[in-house]
Amino acid sequence: MPSFYVTTPIYYVNDLPHIGHIYTTVVADVMARYQRLSGLNVHFLTGTDEHGQKIERAAEEEGVEPIELADRVVSRYHRLWEELGISHDDFIRTTEARHRIGVEEVVRRIQEAGDFYTDRHEGWYCTSCESFYTEKELLPGKLCEVHEAPVEWKSEDNIFFRLSRYQKPLLDWYEQNPGSVLPVSRGNEVKSFVERGLKDLSVSRANLAWGIPFPGHPGQTIYVWLEALSNYITALGFGQPENE
Repeated sequence: MPSFYVTTPIYYVNDLPHIGHIYTTVVADVMARYQRLSGLNVHFLTGTDEHGQKIERAAEEEGVEPIELADRVVSRYHRLWEELGISHDDFIRTTEARHRIGVEEVVRRIQEAGDFYTDRHEGWYCTSCESFYTEKELLPGKLCEVHEAPVEWKSEDNIFFRLSRYQKPLLDWYEQNPGSVLPVSRGNEVKSFVERGLKDLSVSRANLAWGIPFPGHPGQTIYVWLEALSNYITALGFGQPENE
């Protein structure tokens, strides 16, 4: 029987569920139900993104440990999806052992490929975005253009991923697999972005306690944009041969 894998984004736990989370999850639920009726073997995943500085700070503001905040918000998601009749097959939390094991395997394979190196990383940092920006990308007053909130200057040694090495392989793949990114307009947008040039990406943060430690690099934590986005494969058992 053909398989169909559908996911929502995984949701942050620094705030409670709202209509945006419901909208996205209902859309995924409709797709899952349709494909089940069509006879496909469907796996529908949702979950929560629980690591990172903004979760750590939100917990500090409430005077609780990050895992306490995460547990409380996750329980709200479970109750909400039950009340709405969402038909998900799995709920992944990035604080689960299965996720950590899979992420460590992702890091191990990238390391084996020679795609990590250490360098200085500095710039204006938005905690809510968990991203660095150049001064040209900020609003007047050094505000994040997304959240319109103050940013802070950070300068630290990080682990970098050689993303630039994959510009040509990605463009070749898009060429060989037309229509693989849908809708087509977004596929063209992605291709144009890659054609403009890919920069190497910082994939660790220094002195951040709330996250998965970077294997082999004491004092470094795996950056959530590498760690959390791996959930789509860690939920399927990646890194655990008996479950893959």
